[in-house]
Formats: sequence, C-alpha cells, structure tokens
Amino acid sequence: MRRLVYYVGVSLDGRIAGPGGEFDFFPQGDEEQAAAYARRMSALYPETIPTAYRAAVGVADAPNRRFDTVVMGLGTYRPAFDNGITSPYAHLRQYVVSSTLKPDTDPAVTVVPDDPLALVRELKGEAGTGLDIWLCGGGRLAGTLLPEIDELLIKTYPVIAGTGIPLVEGAFDPTVFAVAERTAFPNGVTVTHLTRH
Repeated sequence: MRRLVYYVGVSLDGRIAGPGGEFDFFPQGDEEQAAAYARRMSALYPETIPTAYRAAVGVADAPNRRFDTVVMGLGTYRPAFDNGITSPYAHLRQYVVSSTLKPDTDPAVTVVPDDPLALVRELKGEAGTGLDIWLCGGGRLAGTLLPEIDELLIKTYPVIAGTGIPLVEGAFDPTVFAVAERTAFPNGVTVTHLTRH
C-alpha cells in the first residue's frame, strides 16, 4: 500500500512558516554549504522541487524517485498561485485541500473542498507506480491527516521562529514515530526520517 509521507522544513520551535506564511527565514549556511545541501536533497527527492525551478537545479529530466502525488493545503499552494503559477508541481498529481479555491483553477490541480482523510485513503489504496504520496503542508492539514501519516521526513533548521504555523495543528493526540535515520549537514540542518511506530 502507498504511504503518506509528510516531508517538510521546520524551525527548532516547530514552525513550518512564519505567521504570514514566510519561509525565507530558514538559514541555509554559507554558499558552499547551501549548495551541497541543496544538491543532496534534490538528488534524494527531485520531485519535491517545483517544476519552474527543476532546470535551474539540474533535475528537469529526473524521474520521480519517491512520490508521484502531492497533497497540500491552500496556505502551501498560495505563494505559487499568487505569483501566477497555478500548477506548481506539474510533474506530480496535485491535490489542494481548500473550501474556497475554485475547482477550475487549473486542469492539472484537483481541488478537494472537504474530507481530505477520504481522499488520502483513496489515494493510498490505488495500485500503480509504487510511489508514495507527499504531504507538502500545512500544519492544519497535517493535523487532520495525522491518522494517515505513515512517515515523516523532517528538515530541522537551526533557527527559532518564535511564532508561526506549527508542524502539526490539531487536538491533543500523542502519536509515536520511531527514528529510522538522521543526517546532519554542515549548514546546521538535520534531516530526520521517522516511521509510524
């Protein structure tokens, strides 16, 4: 069965974005460190690079290695949408969970007005490529989908945001994950792969 994997960057205090959706405060290290980190992550997960930037980072023709589908909330989709990009991950099947986004926003994007749990359960049951489903964000959607999250791929940046959008927003529901692998990069970023316990 396909897995739902929450792959996201987070601050030390558990914020995936600032209070206004900002994500440019995550430190990347010096130029050499940032480039090495970006190369490694792009090689591991080329499909997580937005389509418009894939050529610039050398993955324009890279096959999808881990994911063939992306699920995101409106807050995650909005920065691209506000810049005129209605299909940010054209190389993936795209689902945006939103009760306010028009369903005909882009023919390559499926707008899901309600019940994201049912959507994910349906996607997980599909036969096909054997690739997984990427939960791209945001925190409220992650809280709703927590019962279906199978793995976490968390990029922890060495910064405290103070406030902002949490990694997971929802009711108190302790859910145990086991650390499968942890890699520290010279730029201070730690990438942790966790599986549902």
